[in-house]
Amino acid sequence: MEILHVSAECYPVAKAGGLGDVAGALPLYLNQAGHSARLVMPMYRTKFLYTHQWEVAHKGYANLGNRWFEFTVIREADRSLGFDLYLLDINGLLDREKIYGYDDDTERFVAFQVAVLEWVNAWEQKPDLIHVHDHHTALIPFMAANCYKYAALRSLPTVLTIHNAEYQGWMGWDKSIYIPEWDTWHWGKLDWNNCINPLASGIKCASAVTTVSPNYLQELKYKSNGLEALFEYEKGKCTGILNGIDSHIWDPRTDPFVPYHYGVEDVEAGKAKNKMAMCDRFDLDFEKPLIAFIGRLVGEKGADLLPQAIAESFRYIGRRMSFIILGSGNAGVENALQRLTDQSNSDYNVYIGYDEGLSHQIYAGADFLLMPSRVEPCGLNQLYSMRYGTVPMVRRTGGLKDTVIDYGDENGYGICFEHAATGDICHAIWRAAELYRDKKKMLSIRKHMMQLDFDWKTSVKKYIELYKRVAAG
Repeated sequence: MEILHVSAECYPVAKAGGLGDVAGALPLYLNQAGHSARLVMPMYRTKFLYTHQWEVAHKGYANLGNRWFEFTVIREADRSLGFDLYLLDINGLLDREKIYGYDDDTERFVAFQVAVLEWVNAWEQKPDLIHVHDHHTALIPFMAANCYKYAALRSLPTVLTIHNAEYQGWMGWDKSIYIPEWDTWHWGKLDWNNCINPLASGIKCASAVTTVSPNYLQELKYKSNGLEALFEYEKGKCTGILNGIDSHIWDPRTDPFVPYHYGVEDVEAGKAKNKMAMCDRFDLDFEKPLIAFIGRLVGEKGADLLPQAIAESFRYIGRRMSFIILGSGNAGVENALQRLTDQSNSDYNVYIGYDEGLSHQIYAGADFLLMPSRVEPCGLNQLYSMRYGTVPMVRRTGGLKDTVIDYGDENGYGICFEHAATGDICHAIWRAAELYRDKKKMLSIRKHMMQLDFDWKTSVKKYIELYKRVAAG
């Protein structure tokens, strides 16, 4: 089959979260499974653009309401990602350094989607299906089926994957002129609560809808930022497929970011060396269990709970553990976490910012990874941590519930808690400190986790089965 992926992110070109990781891996593994998968994304002005060779694949023009624009599609010449990567450029809209966060994001991503369909409409041989990701590309199923100029795409199957339903791309009906002339009889396919909701439209119009974990799909039926009734109504075409990880990139035996490589057979010694390096760099006590947090410092991730949870753990449990925090986000959370360094007794430090290499080093050097998320559609950090023998401490939500079993249960290997609350986090920290004292149990859990199969190959089989069903009608 020939599949075209359309995404706002793709690692290592441009990434803001888990969407980028998935978009950079899924096409690769589809190609390895014998299919032809391509990906197109906006041409942001990132380092990747300037360090790779490109060739022009297409030039065209389109309209965004009353605005006429030209666009260019370029293809990476060397296929360094293992699949055909296309970047789509629109001067004045997509030629930015950042992915999101601009006042005209609505115009930017609608124009991108229009240009993608103009490009596909010009293909002599159309793809077997288009796979779109999140609200930034979720208008494509509607436009392909209802815009007059894309009549040749009307029967083209589409799949929508929802990585995070909190963000839906809402836009007023005054911006309906951005969509190429369409059959207004079908206005209801765009509307949700009296505005155009791209994510809701994608759910209505796509041939199939997937979420990035089975449990997240169930949660969306009662907690999806206003789309609960829609998920219940469309449940027949919705499937939860757990994300995978690229086990070649995330491998402590070969990871170029990790100073001391190790595998299952020497995990104890390997992690000790990496932990020592981490403790030396951040002035932490090697003898204490090291608990890490890696991620955006926002409410979704429960990051606002960290300052109080860490302070109370020191107060009530004692200074029996160390903490290392890596992330950026809410300024108030950043400041509160930085203030805690003044109270450190070689048992706390924080790095504000994003550092891909450091995140790998923390996975290798930490003993535990804390994820007190309020929302976690799939979660990849817990999968990375287990690959590196680092015990995940997670709230039972979304994909965290699908992937982590509490060590107190049969065949368990993680620490689980129910609520995104300071008390639950502190209890999990106490359990981690107690588990760390049992060296034999810790080693057994580490070896067990590192051999769990969360590779993309397993997930890709499920996507291929879905594609075949959709293509068959």
